[in-house]
Amino acid sequence: MKQKHLFQLFTLGVVCSFLTLSASSLAAKNPDFTGKWKFNETESTMGEGRFFAAEEMSVTQDGKAITIERTRAGRDGQVRTTSETITLDGKENVDEQEYGKSTYRATWSDDNTSLIIETETEFQRQGETFTMSRKEIWSLDKGGKVLTIESTSSSQRGTRSATLIYDKI
Repeated sequence: MKQKHLFQLFTLGVVCSFLTLSASSLAAKNPDFTGKWKFNETESTMGEGRFFAAEEMSVTQDGKAITIERTRAGRDGQVRTTSETITLDGKENVDEQEYGKSTYRATWSDDNTSLIIETETEFQRQGETFTMSRKEIWSLDKGGKVLTIESTSSSQRGTRSATLIYDKI
């Protein structure tokens, strides 16, 4: 009787261990966007209007934050690099820049397969204050070699959407 009870406890322990391992292996791991990325204009869908996609991006990510350096040509043709560091805990991050103030917030999708970055920017131009909202949904494809950013921005000029594709370099 005692041996039967011990065998049942042992079997229960093995089953619980198996279920725990199975559940943890099924839990989605957040993607890591770290790397250098080059804009793929051919694969991207720019939508209507002028959309300033970064020509290249350098991304570093750890468990707490993501830093994104975006390099693009400005309206005057000069190359500009901007950098933003955003915590991955869903809290707001405020960044004062030469043109105004940006507030960032990053959260993971419910299934942990994509990162959602929301940005609210307030800036001054010719004595007027403008605001722009942007939402980017980042995901990785092709084994982490392709970064897709679904981007929607809204301002006084309307709403624009684009699908930006970047290849890892």
